[in-house]
Amino acid sequence: MDWTFFIIIFLIGFVGSFVSGLVGVGGSIIKYPMLLYIPPLLGMATFTAHEVSGISAIQVFFASIAGVWAYRKGGFLKKDLIIYMGSAILIGSLIGSLGSGALSENTVNIVYGTLAVIAAVMMFIPKKKVDDKPMHEVTFNKPLAMGLALIVGIGSGIVGAAGGFLLVPIMLTVLHIPTRMTIASSLAVTFISSIGGTVGKIATGQIEYKSAAIMIIASIIAAPLGAKVSGKLNTKVLQLILAVLILATAIKTWTDIL
Repeated sequence: MDWTFFIIIFLIGFVGSFVSGLVGVGGSIIKYPMLLYIPPLLGMATFTAHEVSGISAIQVFFASIAGVWAYRKGGFLKKDLIIYMGSAILIGSLIGSLGSGALSENTVNIVYGTLAVIAAVMMFIPKKKVDDKPMHEVTFNKPLAMGLALIVGIGSGIVGAAGGFLLVPIMLTVLHIPTRMTIASSLAVTFISSIGGTVGKIATGQIEYKSAAIMIIASIIAAPLGAKVSGKLNTKVLQLILAVLILATAIKTWTDIL
């Protein structure tokens, strides 16, 4: 394998996984467009949308578990939220990933772009002051959480994203979960979602394993670093970082589709 290609793929994985640990997403909101656009810009091999979604799916699996491990002692992992949303999103992601092989590349990109727009809009909706609430007093609507997680799972399974970039705005805006609890718990739900997504992508032969292996190495290193930095930043700053990232990705994706 060409060393330049190795370094570029590693850096894409590192940046995406650092963001994963920082703001509680699987990192595919960054890695999906970077894998799709950066290699061809540098004259390297071009990945298809199906290959990108496959690489993203298996990489998110490792990035999210590394991030959850880093957050395990902070007291921000809300177990009942993780169980309810995790079980629903696992079913949805398995359905979406198994069905994605029958979709055209343009359709996969359209699904990704639509999810990114929805997430961007939700991030800019004013949020209640949930960060002032003690962690042990946090409650949520369980049927609503499961229904939304199932829908997110189907869409994210199609694009190999695990849905973290949609879970965060849903938890913040709809379920009113505090920011730091949202970041930690959404990573755990994203990990569960990535199981279904990864199984589906492997079963349908959508993973380019050499590139995926490089991304996995980067994930294990970068996600815990992002989690460590996250604990030192203001929650409003974390929300703004994610909102800007999602908005920029949505604009870029739809610019290319249209």
